[in-house]
Amino acid sequence: MIRILLVDDEPDILEFIGYNLEKEGFQVLKALNGREAIEVAKRELPQIIILDVMMPEMDGMVTCEEIRKIPELKQSIIAFLTARGEDYSQIAGFEAGADDYITKPIRPKVLVSRVRALLKRYQPEKSSGPEQPDEVLTVGDLTIDRERYLIIKHGQEMNLPKKEFELLSLLVSKPGKVFTRDDIYDTVWGDEVIVGDRTIDVHIRRLREKIGDDQIKTIKGVGYKFVVDSNKSY
Repeated sequence: MIRILLVDDEPDILEFIGYNLEKEGFQVLKALNGREAIEVAKRELPQIIILDVMMPEMDGMVTCEEIRKIPELKQSIIAFLTARGEDYSQIAGFEAGADDYITKPIRPKVLVSRVRALLKRYQPEKSSGPEQPDEVLTVGDLTIDRERYLIIKHGQEMNLPKKEFELLSLLVSKPGKVFTRDDIYDTVWGDEVIVGDRTIDVHIRRLREKIGDDQIKTIKGVGYKFVVDSNKSY
């Protein structure tokens, strides 16, 4: 059964959302604050975590960052549930490692639909059939280990948030190929989920901070490409 962890400091919201998700056959776990959420997540390993942003003790942003440090939860999908809809808030959420953003108030049917769309992102990572691409891909000094969800650069291992890992994997899969923004949205996020216009930009910036500015090139008005030798001219 799919496990969903709901985290909100308002019991009425937990009860309302939990009831509607349980009606659809999901197992719902609940936590009233970030610290409790981390303990529940470690113990139950939920596939999806829905976090309120504004909470006492530990807010949703910090909670998300802490959850992303736990290896056993690296494949879990994290979505923020918040009344804020401003771009800056969404950008902060993605920078903390979130995969999606759900704005309150939200109708139960819409929430269930978003949850099902999020699950489509999670499930392919759990399959290991023969149709999966090579588990280890090495391009230049960068190695992507899909089985362990690990990046190795200059011999140093790095753990990336799920969407950053998938975005980098896509770009590295065909060095020199320009992936349009539509290509990236469809492959990494899927066309079932609506994300903000700045989503790709935020993830690209964070990848550049981690692997260097010189290997992910912006093709203005088109998209992005990964290059192996930064000394070449483009």
